[in-house]
Amino acid sequence: MDSAALDRFEASRGRLASLAYRLLGSAADAEDAVQDTFLRWQAADRERVETPEAWLTKVVTRLCLDRLRSAQARHERAAGAWLPEPLLEGDPMLGPADTFEQRESVSLAVLTLMERLSPVERAVYVLREVFSYSHADIAGILDITRSASQQHLHRARIRVAAGRRGGGEVDPASARRVVEEFLAAATSGRTERLVALLTDDVTAVSDGAGLSRRLLRFRTRERVASYVRAGFKPTPAKRRLAGGSPALHIARVNGSPAVLAVVEDRVVGAVAFEVAGGRVAFLCGIAAADRLARLDETWRQREPGAPAIASW
Repeated sequence: MDSAALDRFEASRGRLASLAYRLLGSAADAEDAVQDTFLRWQAADRERVETPEAWLTKVVTRLCLDRLRSAQARHERAAGAWLPEPLLEGDPMLGPADTFEQRESVSLAVLTLMERLSPVERAVYVLREVFSYSHADIAGILDITRSASQQHLHRARIRVAAGRRGGGEVDPASARRVVEEFLAAATSGRTERLVALLTDDVTAVSDGAGLSRRLLRFRTRERVASYVRAGFKPTPAKRRLAGGSPALHIARVNGSPAVLAVVEDRVVGAVAFEVAGGRVAFLCGIAAADRLARLDETWRQREPGAPAIASW
């Protein structure tokens, strides 16, 4: 491959990675899809490629659809064990963040909701809502008609909207204050205050400290508050599992405030929050090491501020 062809691919790598991440919900799988796209580009008759960006977009999208349709992916998702892989703020794989729709599309809440979509609906939704492709372009990428693209988008919007909590975008500083208050209540045992900080339709999901084969799901304010209180209550067994007594930091993950549990610069757990109307509408707790690998790597490369709680 000549340097011009390599440069052309590298100029598209970031966009391809953020597209693949939104389609797959996994940074590791997204990186694999981008690498496979590079191999296809390397082997292609590039003289016949009229628009490299469109060609690369089509290839990476098709590869992602193949992964979503694979037997292994269907089994994991059907078994209820799937959660999106969280990314720390500033990770280039989060991609474009100029509009509310672009920022919302990488929230853990929306990535989880997109599991309700078929692979094609998911692709149409991401290509149209996030990357502003026309229906004509999407039809060419997916080999469907423009009418079919419009229908897929309509169904995808309805399904995502049906599961959304709250209204529009929340000021980051305000959302952080809610999470700080929530953390204080959770670690002090003030269950009544926790309940008051939750929306009426709150939902919580967790991978059970990385030990559960199926996701744990909680609904109603009382059940979520009870789960949170139990989860944030320190015990010797939890400290052994974490490898020490974690410091709790407030950071931003996938565009939302989050609490990170850190032991000796190693992220061992993350709880991401969605805030609506001054209360918590969605929580996502992740502790499985494979889901935290990229976030942990990014965290180690930064100089974190003072923790909210120095020793949990």
